[in-house]
Amino acid sequence: MDPTHRGPEEYGHDSDGFAEEAGRRRPARDPLTPDFSQQTPQQARVVTLISGDLLLTVNPVDGSEVEPCPPGEQPSAPARRTPAERADRERAAAPPVPPGPPVPRLPLLQREDVHERLTRLLARGRSVRLTGPAGSGRTALLDAVAADCAELAPDGVVRLNGHKRTVTDILHGLFEAVHDAPLHRPDRELLRAKLRATGAVVVLDDLEFGGAALDELLGATPECAFLLAATPDVAAPGPDSHLDEVFLDGLDRAASVDLMERVVERKLTEEEANWAGDLWFESEGLPLRFVQAGALLRQRDMLTTDPTAYDEYGYLENRPVAPVTESPAADEAEDAEAAEVALPSLGEGAAPAALLASRLSGAARDALRFAVALGGEVPHQAHLPALVGDTHADAALGELAGCGLLSPAGSRYRLAAGVLAQLEAAGYGDDATDRARTVAQHYAWWAGHPSVTPARVVAEADAIVAAMAQLVPGDGAGQTSVAVLLARSASPAFAAGLHWSAWERALRIGQEAGRIAGEVAEEAYFHHELGVLALCTGNLDRARAELETSISMRGALADKSGAVAGRRALALVEDRSGGPAVSGVPAGSAPSGGAPAADLIPAYRFEASPPRGLPAAIPVSVPRPYTDEATVVARQSAPENGDEGGGRFAMLGGARRNLVAAGAGVLLAGVLGTVVTLGLTSNSDPQGDPGASTEQSVTGGGDTEDELPAEETTDGTTPSAKASGSGSASAPVTPGPSGSGSAVPGDGGSSAGATASSSSAPPSTGEETPDRPSPTETASETTKPTPTRSGPSSVSPPPSPSDSTDPTPTESETAPSVPDTSDSASGPSGVTGASPSVT
Repeated sequence: MDPTHRGPEEYGHDSDGFAEEAGRRRPARDPLTPDFSQQTPQQARVVTLISGDLLLTVNPVDGSEVEPCPPGEQPSAPARRTPAERADRERAAAPPVPPGPPVPRLPLLQREDVHERLTRLLARGRSVRLTGPAGSGRTALLDAVAADCAELAPDGVVRLNGHKRTVTDILHGLFEAVHDAPLHRPDRELLRAKLRATGAVVVLDDLEFGGAALDELLGATPECAFLLAATPDVAAPGPDSHLDEVFLDGLDRAASVDLMERVVERKLTEEEANWAGDLWFESEGLPLRFVQAGALLRQRDMLTTDPTAYDEYGYLENRPVAPVTESPAADEAEDAEAAEVALPSLGEGAAPAALLASRLSGAARDALRFAVALGGEVPHQAHLPALVGDTHADAALGELAGCGLLSPAGSRYRLAAGVLAQLEAAGYGDDATDRARTVAQHYAWWAGHPSVTPARVVAEADAIVAAMAQLVPGDGAGQTSVAVLLARSASPAFAAGLHWSAWERALRIGQEAGRIAGEVAEEAYFHHELGVLALCTGNLDRARAELETSISMRGALADKSGAVAGRRALALVEDRSGGPAVSGVPAGSAPSGGAPAADLIPAYRFEASPPRGLPAAIPVSVPRPYTDEATVVARQSAPENGDEGGGRFAMLGGARRNLVAAGAGVLLAGVLGTVVTLGLTSNSDPQGDPGASTEQSVTGGGDTEDELPAEETTDGTTPSAKASGSGSASAPVTPGPSGSGSAVPGDGGSSAGATASSSSAPPSTGEETPDRPSPTETASETTKPTPTRSGPSSVSPPPSPSDSTDPTPTESETAPSVPDTSDSASGPSGVTGASPSVT
């Protein structure tokens, strides 16, 4: 009997009841071992969005595809958000409230004057830069000013964070905060047009750029008033920025002690007040140091207090009982030592991160180690249970925030100023590589899951990019492969979430990791995505280089679908850049004559094979009465200018002109073949033609050795005849029935046109010839004459005009003079009658 499935005979169940129960039974759990049988393919998250006038399809399988936006796909004009929509978005963008006991809200001490001044300047429409050291309370002051300026501008207050953000990220973030345009990333022109009409108070914390970049930000938003917060090490604004500078100093001693009392929630003792005074002198009155010092005192109070004293509901009744020692005196000494916990030293108070972390829970310490491995970025509290391995690890975020070890950064948290260096000095970064690898593996699975939206992945962008950067370059086995997997999973989500700076960083890290790991297919994918990104942002040169690299790699891997996607994107790049580059003419520019670049013949077109095997060149040397209209298609370099006077080869540009020229060449080849055939047929029987001569001599207009072409070869053919791609038949000279040479079709001795010319030439009428030539006796066996070239001294003078072109046979046994061999295009056909004869 199967213990899992009960049969109908058990417990009085019949077959009908068993069928009903089977229908209501819970589905079986996922098997613990993998099933290697046929599995359901994982769904790929394909997102289509608009980037300027391009339609971008983010495809995580073969690579993103981009095409011009069809007429029916253009998005509607971006609409402004209502005040209610802006409030909802601001609440969603706020950092999550840490679990655990609520952290007390601390008031602003000694900041009233600065608060009023900032509010007054913003009300006048002025932009202000607030400069203060890290830990001086800039973020708390910005929150208070933003609350007072909510009704000053028509578009309200926009809160942005500049941590690891460029000026382009800030501009697009401002556009997204004011306008509702889902899945639409405007181009530069539309972005600037919308931002010029935006009127809002922009509160920007953690600014990391200045100079020309800051001037660009201010110039793009003339109707906005900015409140910028930066540290003194950030570059100063330009002289034309017209920013008001406000400097934020530390607190005085009385305000520092008051702040510490509010954190501890009690009055300080005399000893603690003296210790706070020394700390004020050491820390220059930075509020963050006194918040952390108050956390140290609160931990000291918890160590010196009996935990059962506040056990109102009896939660600690079942706590483990400490082992009882045999000596009661030893127990009393331990209790006295626990009750007298000394104050931290001045050095521990100035750098309290290590001491605070040592008194936290194990899950909180593990969370700190993960944050150190990620360069100070703290993962979201929902990821901490999976990373730490504790189901209650999400409460660790509340412990860290209560101790002043975290500070908000947009919609997330990161380590407070100075905490990272203190924890690294305490040894929290010894296993940073292993922990970064763990984070990368977790995020690779999470970011690639179909249920995770791109917005959630974008919220974790800094932690994801930090995990990849920690692994590349890596010395450990498999580190770069994990980075490749994470970049492949997260980069499509960054693209779909319109966080393109993180998309670019992930692609570049993934491309480097793929190169180090030797994963050519993944490296080709990242090159393709970088090309698509460059195309969408208007950088055509970079897009062409990246796409060509991707196509070559995928061609070597026989990745047909990926190569097709790359070629489509590259074709769009060529279309936007004005077509492929022509020799001497830059891409996208028209020649001086006004002819477009597309009408010119690119240099590379002549290197490719002609379409459908049509001949690309037909050399013609047939004497014609109208040589000016000869149709010749030859391989020529592209013209350097497109003027109408010298643009003869420009008329051949375009597929239609090439087809017409090829057709004319084929027709000419057919005509020449017909002429050759008729000539051979008419000259095959010399006895039947009374006007035919058995021997030929050089005429006055024939080719002699004095008139050899400049470029000839030893076989009697010109280079044009050898290099011609036409399929016309050529024939060598062979002895005919009468001892004279005739052309044989199919051999490569001479061109067909030359054979036709020599065969069909009429006999000369300079001297009478008999109706039928007298038979002659061959003195020796007729052989095929070999063309030779003699020097200038051996050149025989040309015959006089009165000489007969057809010598008559004589009775004397003398050999007629052998005519000189011509190396012209007609070949050795001019020496067909060179055999001696006797009567």
